[in-house]
Amino acid sequence: MGRIFRSIVLKEFYHIWRDPQTLVIILLLPLLMLILFGYAITLEMRNIETVIIDRDHSPLSRAFLDEVSSVDFFEIVAWDIDDKEIETYFRKREARCVIILPHRFEQRMKNAFSTPVQVIIDATDPNAANYIHNYLSQISMRFNLKQNPLAPVTFNIVPRLFYNPDMKSSYFFVPGLVAVILLLISTLLTSIAIVREKEMGTMEQILVSPVHPFQIILGKVIPYVVIGYLISLMILIVAHFWFMVPVAGSLWMLNLSLVLYLLCGLSIGLFISTITDKQQIAMMVALMATVLPTVMMSGFIFPISSMPRVLQGVAAIIPATHFLTIIRGVMLKGTGLHELWPQTIILVGMSAFLLGLSVKKFKSTLE
Repeated sequence: MGRIFRSIVLKEFYHIWRDPQTLVIILLLPLLMLILFGYAITLEMRNIETVIIDRDHSPLSRAFLDEVSSVDFFEIVAWDIDDKEIETYFRKREARCVIILPHRFEQRMKNAFSTPVQVIIDATDPNAANYIHNYLSQISMRFNLKQNPLAPVTFNIVPRLFYNPDMKSSYFFVPGLVAVILLLISTLLTSIAIVREKEMGTMEQILVSPVHPFQIILGKVIPYVVIGYLISLMILIVAHFWFMVPVAGSLWMLNLSLVLYLLCGLSIGLFISTITDKQQIAMMVALMATVLPTVMMSGFIFPISSMPRVLQGVAAIIPATHFLTIIRGVMLKGTGLHELWPQTIILVGMSAFLLGLSVKKFKSTLE
């Protein structure tokens, strides 16, 4: 019995090694996805196309505009255009922001309590518009304090940022990409494991052997657990040394969560493999079951607390939802099992349930 089980495990290893397409998926796809998405998905905004209209042309107005143009957030595309051209710039998407300094700007700064500066923002993207407004508010506040240090201020907010003081979006997205990539790869690899045996006609040889369905399922999971764990280590090394994402917590906790999450993904793939008969169908189902839910409803991009109650319930049954809490907590906050035990138990339960479901759905006789 043990010899037959070992043969199933070794056969799966041999098949992966001799299959160039599988090797490409295993080795290249995770790294390509991490590097491409790691740079493409970001909340940081730079080079906002900005039009400047300076109606004062005073030393103080030029000093303020120097503050605006000295940062890489704004890219000045035009100066002192006619008011009638403003809407044309917006419609042609040549500008997303227009800053208008009024006449007598310098005089008002020195003598008046309030100096209005008009800012026109393209709000087709509300989040970007809010980001531009907040950034300009910070610049104007710094400039005003520099020019009027004795101006009465009721109170001053001094922020202190924990865990990501530089506000790098890669710290947030790269751990999330680890979750997306691992679930996609592990589910894809195992989704075709049993279907491939059916298509190649080798399932009969396995079924006539005195092996329990659980051993067949386990024999196909073990090779992918080992390979998936090596892939996860490779991805984490790239995330840490390439994207400079810190690992503030326990490596032991991080490795435990990786193994549990891999088991969830592999179990999903095996369940798909037991209910489909074609590799193409199995891969399509695997993509639909992993990519869309993980990206849209796991908290990878959008906060779960902002979703409707129904979708929050759906998010609770997605493995990536709980793994994201673990990996972001361990890597960024340094949290451990004492704080993350609920998510860890959920991953254990999901893995056990999906493995049991795969064994139950496995057919011990061919149709």
